[in-house]
Amino acid sequence: MAKDERVRIDPSEITPEHLYLSRRKFMANVLAGMGAVAVGGVALSACGRQAGPSPTAVDVDEHVRPTEPPSTPAVEIPSLPTLSTSEDELGDKLTPYSAINTYNNYYEFTFSKEGVAELAQGFKTDPWTVEVGGLVNQPRTFDLGDIFSGFGQQERVYRMRCVEAWSMVIPWVGFPLAELLKEVEPTSNAKYVRFETLYDPDQMPGQRNKSFPWPYVEGLRLDEAMHDLTILATGIYGKLLSPQTGAPVRLVVPWKYGFKSIKSIVKIELVEEMPTSTWMAQAPQEYGFYANVNPNVPHPRWSQATERRIGEIGRRKTTLFNGYEEQVADLYEEMDLSVWF
Repeated sequence: MAKDERVRIDPSEITPEHLYLSRRKFMANVLAGMGAVAVGGVALSACGRQAGPSPTAVDVDEHVRPTEPPSTPAVEIPSLPTLSTSEDELGDKLTPYSAINTYNNYYEFTFSKEGVAELAQGFKTDPWTVEVGGLVNQPRTFDLGDIFSGFGQQERVYRMRCVEAWSMVIPWVGFPLAELLKEVEPTSNAKYVRFETLYDPDQMPGQRNKSFPWPYVEGLRLDEAMHDLTILATGIYGKLLSPQTGAPVRLVVPWKYGFKSIKSIVKIELVEEMPTSTWMAQAPQEYGFYANVNPNVPHPRWSQATERRIGEIGRRKTTLFNGYEEQVADLYEEMDLSVWF
């Protein structure tokens, strides 16, 4: 990699003109609807803002001390798995709980990472339902009681790699998406899974930005969705998800860039044709359907060869499929991995 590719990405290099215009419109909408809410200088990509200081490493005690109380549904929730490790399978240390909960990309609230937690306070996650239908034999709507009591909650420690070239190690709580999909019995015509986030501009002020194609949509191939590594997450560090991390239920696909892991899901559809995700619609010249982590294929505007691990000084090399090559490479044996999409 050339020397000049190693420098930190400047915010002005991240946002194409049409997204700068979207940001200006967004700011006007937010200020009109929320009074004196300050939205800082933002450079957009699928993972959010690149500028701003990195959270630093903190004392071990902060791993288990929440920055704010997580949302608590009224339904009875079985005990979540307690934290059982301080590192992932590669020996990488967990990202502190405080950093995970204060350094968030969630454009439904704001383009500013550090502003999401404040704007998401009071976000209502109960009652909540996830409608699952489309090309299935047994369409069903799951409420939180179904989600927490119907599927055994597991601890899954995964690396999360943002397309902007920063990363975290997160101890999720959740269950394989495959378990939920088996409940609805996909038909033989189902080839893809389409996911949709809640649309509620009253609670999510970022959705007042009409230049974005809300609600947020993502998708997976059915075999990707059925892979054991793919989970629906309900918690972090043995606690319920906070609003800013995607409460009450979100997708986690650890070998793909973070924008694929859609938050606050309300709808899942089994479909025959490849769904158009939000970022495919918003910036098709930069974002495609697969978004597998690949250090050998740069984003059109920056290198993906290295990453900045939140809480660490310096950069580290990025690995193919985010280090999960052994588990998932067979999914793409017939694909050309030398292309961005």
